[in-house]
Amino acid sequence: MDILRFATAGSVDDGKSTLIGRLLFDSKAIFEDQLEAVERTSRDRGTEYTDLSLLTDGLRAEREQGITIDVAYRYFATPKRKFIIADTPGHIQYTRNMVTGASTADLAIILIDARKGVLEQSRRHAFLTTLLRVPHLVLAVNKMDLVDYSEERFEEIREEFTQFASKLNASDLTFIPISALHGDNVVSRSESMPWYQGPSLLHHLEHVHIASDRNLVDVRFPVQYVIRPHKTEFHDYRGYAGQVAGGVLKPGDDVMHLPSGLTTKIASIDTFDGPVTEAFAPMSVTLRLEDDIDISRGDMICRPNNQPQVAQEIEAMICWMADTTKLTPRTKLTIKHTTRTARALVKDLHYRLDVNTLHRDETATSLSLNEIGRVSLRITQPLFVDDYARNRQTGGFILIDEATNGTVGAGMIL
Repeated sequence: MDILRFATAGSVDDGKSTLIGRLLFDSKAIFEDQLEAVERTSRDRGTEYTDLSLLTDGLRAEREQGITIDVAYRYFATPKRKFIIADTPGHIQYTRNMVTGASTADLAIILIDARKGVLEQSRRHAFLTTLLRVPHLVLAVNKMDLVDYSEERFEEIREEFTQFASKLNASDLTFIPISALHGDNVVSRSESMPWYQGPSLLHHLEHVHIASDRNLVDVRFPVQYVIRPHKTEFHDYRGYAGQVAGGVLKPGDDVMHLPSGLTTKIASIDTFDGPVTEAFAPMSVTLRLEDDIDISRGDMICRPNNQPQVAQEIEAMICWMADTTKLTPRTKLTIKHTTRTARALVKDLHYRLDVNTLHRDETATSLSLNEIGRVSLRITQPLFVDDYARNRQTGGFILIDEATNGTVGAGMIL
């Protein structure tokens, strides 16, 4: 059974947490004692209905303020598919949390309040999800019950957002009118909106096609660990463990090792459950090769005629995540790209991007917390990279502060 990872985004009070609560509740993914606790808290607060948003807002500060601050991950499953939800915050000061939640998502749900329409935050979240190359985008127009389930209002929002999305790189865009509070079009089709002929949100999540989103063309296998068991019966075993980042690998395939450029063939592919006849992203496997090559962590196995770029100078869009320091030219950082860690120097900051207006400020001299900009980096060791648009694994990296060892930035290679 495959897994769909999806992130929810939207402005404050658009009902993201309520929507997730409704999905969990209507798909029978919560326990009775959880529901009782939520009902009790709702009663204590004097709300007339069961506040399902309490199922996801786990931090005490979130419950007290009634907002989402951190990225909350929730898991549920239906007979068709398993789901991992990243409930991301709406506030502008939590842009980094939104980037974290959306970076691994197959799909993003952007909620829009039917009364307020497309807000600056809606545009910002749409831009961020397309910048992070989330393949599928769902625009859920929420609180339809508060505009009398008006088809006209839904079409207005759809038209406005479609115009904005035409400037972005949005490939698959779906619009669904919902009421998370009452459950309209969330798990089952709504009788209040007979004019809407499309699927319910859960039906769409269950059936959206994600297998072809992964890059199955370019073979990329970053080596994470070299396995040399010390037991006597396996004394000649030498395997290279890691997670497939792209393409399809089979025993007998010709492969090349980077950085050496030496070629060999795959002898076998092993997993925890035994050998397999093929491996593809995002499987974790161990490759055994026919020839002995000096391979270590951080190296890359690919096809001889389809190699990533070997680069020590890269251009990237960076979301800065540190609240105490700024990113400026000449800053020295540690870069972690796939399984390779090296040191990096910020050569140049080309521009800072205003995520609300998409304006490029070329006079900017630094990036502060939650700001995004285009940067040139020089790296001490060669990295094996692809464009982020082509492969999110080999095109993405994180930046680490050498003094504190904290993650201070996330980057997408251009």
